[in-house]
Amino acid sequence: MKPTIHSRLPDAGTTIFTKMSVLAQQYKAINLGQGFPDYPMDSRLIDAVSAAMVAGHNQYVHMNGLLTLRERIAEKAETLYGQPVNPDTEITITPGGTYAIYTALTAILQPGDEVIIFEPAYDSYLHNITINGAVPVRIPLMFPGYDIDWEKVLTAITPRTKAIIINSPHNPSGRVLTPADIGSLQKIVKDTGIFIISDEVYEHLIFDGLPHLSMLRYPELKERSFTCFSFGKVYHCTGWKMGYCIAPAAYMAEFRKVHQFNCFTCNSPIQYALADFLSNADAYLNLGADMQKRRDFLGDKMKGSPFEPLPSSGSYFQVYSYAGISDLPELEFAEWLTREVSVTTIPVSAFYKDATNNQVLRFCFAKNEETLSRAAERLVNFKF
Repeated sequence: MKPTIHSRLPDAGTTIFTKMSVLAQQYKAINLGQGFPDYPMDSRLIDAVSAAMVAGHNQYVHMNGLLTLRERIAEKAETLYGQPVNPDTEITITPGGTYAIYTALTAILQPGDEVIIFEPAYDSYLHNITINGAVPVRIPLMFPGYDIDWEKVLTAITPRTKAIIINSPHNPSGRVLTPADIGSLQKIVKDTGIFIISDEVYEHLIFDGLPHLSMLRYPELKERSFTCFSFGKVYHCTGWKMGYCIAPAAYMAEFRKVHQFNCFTCNSPIQYALADFLSNADAYLNLGADMQKRRDFLGDKMKGSPFEPLPSSGSYFQVYSYAGISDLPELEFAEWLTREVSVTTIPVSAFYKDATNNQVLRFCFAKNEETLSRAAERLVNFKF
């Protein structure tokens, strides 16, 4: 008898990002699907990694991450959000933001626990919860603004509710938390044992003069939060898979137990380089303005198209409605666009467990202007 695997993720298949990227390659389409830039990252950071390697920083650093890097992160967080962070006990360097979210959930969840997520949701959330034997409680964001219905959140709370996952700026919609959202969240979790898992990987990619309302700003939220970040999204080096998590010391101790026997430690020369590069605050403070220019550039080029933009206040993404073009479900229409128009997007239905169809597609505008111009020209001129 051969051994068999009883899948812990029986409903998981190939991600929509892989499927659409393969289709883009097949049809030689302009890929505005997967969220990564097609322009070079800062050469100074590349040089800093090379210098760290040459200097001999090629062996393991501390399991929690290079202390100098954690100290720089703590300084940055306090400067931006006004609350102290202990670099020794409250920060762990991770191989990417997705890993940080998974590790936080694994540290706190027991079988039967419930975790509230908002759909459309980054696809790892649901599977991270399921693999830990917990139950995802899915609450739809209110279309078309993708606003949170806090009354539904309140009614979804049960004695088994262990955590709420927050994502701002939001992937895929680009929505950001408002002061009213923060007030509602504070009221709901007050005097409860509910954790917050806050996905803030697009922390600096925020537009129109809006502030980033991090959980780190609010002491009563910070004290119950695992707040997760990504260097890849900040410095346009998504393939490096580097991030970090900030949490209160007692919670971080449990996080590190999981981390210790999974990743253990992260790429050493990159940590040295990031510690050095973080001293240049302009490199992350100017990101929002740069990405807003790309959002606005695409929007301007798309004005003659039949696609209708929905507001995006952050992230790499703009959601566009095609309700005036076709009745096809989102996946079918996205595939048709790739085959017939040679532009690849991501159907937002892929971010819902039940494939909710609102006739919207996610466009990534973290591309150079030439890429965006060519894609927009095709989208303005196509015939369905």
